[in-house]
Amino acid sequence: MTDVYDQKNKNEDVNSAIRTNETMNINDVTDVNNDIDTESRGKELAEVEWQRSEDGSYSPSSYINRDLSLLQFHLRVLAQAASPHHPLLERLFFLMIFSSNIDEFFEIRVAGIMQKFSMGDVSTSAHGMRPSELLNEISTITHDAIDEQYRILNEDILPALALEDIRYLKRDELNAEQSAWMKRYFIEQVSPVLTPISIDPAHPFPRLVNKSLNFIATLEGKDAFGRDINLAIVPAPRSLPRVIRLPDELTGGKEHHVMLSAIIHEHIGDLFPGMSVTGCHQFRLTRNADLDLADDVEDIAKALEGELENRRFGDKVRLEVTTDCPVHISDYLLDEFELHDNQLYRVNGPVNLTRLLFDFNIPALRYQPFTHVVPKEFRREMDKLDKATSMFAAMRKSDVLVHHPFHAFSPIINLLWQAASDPKVLAIKQTLYRSGTNSEIVKALAAAARNGKEVTAVIELRARFDEASNIAVANYLQEAGAIVVYGIVGYKTHAKLMLIVRREDNRIRRYVHLGTGNYHAANAKVYTDYGLFSADPDISEDIHKIFQELTGMGKPANLKKLLHAPFTLHEKLMSFIDDEIAHAKAGKRTHIIIKANALTERRLIGKLYDASQAGVKVELILRSMCCLRPQVKGLSENITVRSVIGRFLEHTRIYYFYNNGAERLYCGSADWMDRNLFHRVEVAFPIENKKLFKQVYEDGLLNYLHDNTQAWALNGNGVWQQIQPAAGEAPHTAQAHLLKTINSVEEPTTYVQ
Repeated sequence: MTDVYDQKNKNEDVNSAIRTNETMNINDVTDVNNDIDTESRGKELAEVEWQRSEDGSYSPSSYINRDLSLLQFHLRVLAQAASPHHPLLERLFFLMIFSSNIDEFFEIRVAGIMQKFSMGDVSTSAHGMRPSELLNEISTITHDAIDEQYRILNEDILPALALEDIRYLKRDELNAEQSAWMKRYFIEQVSPVLTPISIDPAHPFPRLVNKSLNFIATLEGKDAFGRDINLAIVPAPRSLPRVIRLPDELTGGKEHHVMLSAIIHEHIGDLFPGMSVTGCHQFRLTRNADLDLADDVEDIAKALEGELENRRFGDKVRLEVTTDCPVHISDYLLDEFELHDNQLYRVNGPVNLTRLLFDFNIPALRYQPFTHVVPKEFRREMDKLDKATSMFAAMRKSDVLVHHPFHAFSPIINLLWQAASDPKVLAIKQTLYRSGTNSEIVKALAAAARNGKEVTAVIELRARFDEASNIAVANYLQEAGAIVVYGIVGYKTHAKLMLIVRREDNRIRRYVHLGTGNYHAANAKVYTDYGLFSADPDISEDIHKIFQELTGMGKPANLKKLLHAPFTLHEKLMSFIDDEIAHAKAGKRTHIIIKANALTERRLIGKLYDASQAGVKVELILRSMCCLRPQVKGLSENITVRSVIGRFLEHTRIYYFYNNGAERLYCGSADWMDRNLFHRVEVAFPIENKKLFKQVYEDGLLNYLHDNTQAWALNGNGVWQQIQPAAGEAPHTAQAHLLKTINSVEEPTTYVQ
């Protein structure tokens, strides 16, 4: 998704699960115990009509639909808004996140399904559902979910906020002084930038921007030219704030606000002098926002700049109106946008909650702040006299691992700034997937280029919804003298790599950083990610070869330690699973633990099914999409799947294989998806240092397998169920455990609100 954190949870009356082939009631939540091991709990396995063909492939019933699985993740996020495990303002933030997620779901996923439907209602995916079936299923689920979202807002969040003197006042709740102030605000701040557009033969229905706030007004009377016009559209410019704080002198200093929609609604008559406004209704249109960029373009940057404008006016996919909008008005809009009834969403509140939250400075209603820790290896070196090269000295001694957001992002920035000013540094090479011109990373790279270093930046211009920002970064670095390349056409550069070349004692030494997340300081505060600092010669040489691939030409590099998509990563993962299968057949202990954002790649799923049937224990920790059906009799009874949703967005990718005691542990940038494994440049790196191996294994894997508070378990019928502590069992929250052990922060298990 973008840079907006996409998660959250609930125990009692939020839709906790969406099945694949039937619509569950949004209030159905099934509690399960913490330990999801089948044998110890005696849990029944699902009965699914699955088959396996002679070529080894599995039938469509063996898979969960990708889009429905993603939608289930969004519902687990929505559930957080009603959960007592989060402070009140954070619950409101989770509602914002859900809105943003659903927007993108319609802009990308639903829009794509609609395109497939227009080309023929034929299934082309592993799960076997036709586009029409999928669209109907999505419509049913999202209508229920959005109703629940606004119920949480109106019945839970807003009343609780009001008890804290945080209010979003309706027009009829304003006193005379406040109403007078709102009138002045409309005249001075709002009216000058509004452009009412009448609907008549000379003024056809305007082309409205994707997700913009608009009003449709019904009118009576004649205008200045004697025309009898009864409809007008009033777009609300995005430059106007959607929430306006009333002055302290009118509220006694309380956090009282009015919505822009209320201000426009109250005074819309002023825009049509001499006429009567008989109705005013806000609405929002969602469009297809995916970019269609051909692989044979001559200049990616120029082609993208053209496509970015088209994103604002893509095909229509959803219409939102308020619950009080008359049917004849909503029907008129549906007809105008060529949408069907099931694409209409009536909401009991503002049509866009992503701009609802105000940044209230009330610590008691937010998560407890904490200090991001700098690894002691870097702190020790910083205390020495030679601070200019302290990080290089630390990396020469041993690999250093950071676990964001518990560890600070500053070591990455400091390393670059040290390299930029160090006369011994000759070159810096770095991949950038999501960034910004105000980023310290980008500023340090620019400073290095101005200081005469050979700086190469591989910028992925096609990082969704960050295209414009990345184009600006590319221009900025080029002006500073850096070499900027855009990777490989047809393959997004998603690997997170930094390479610094330094001359020491008349020889060249390389220093590297590899990560599971983006080089983005803001994301590093809310995304869980691993980063490895190393001076390992083999890893450094591997990264050097990958940069040569990205900037030059030639055959795939022969790497010593790194796994590299689209060349070796998928093949190696398949072989690692095969090794576990062979060990299981030989009667040896086996174990696979995978932590990633998503699992959708069909061949890997099939191989995990093979492993389960051979007796391999497989534990999957997947944040969002999972197309594998776990706990199915005969198919996957040795596989469990869980998802942890909490304060931070789970973003680490970790691959663990027991390998008969010669354990393999990799961190990487790639999810187990077709796009990552075959259509992106990705890197997975081994954790070889014994101390760091133990740290990743215990903190990044076992810790999450023990979570019995913020974790959800997937069963073979495609239902996600929230895990609860067993009788007499202490609550364990993986993220809270890391905050306690790394940052010395004690988070309460429940917030009283």
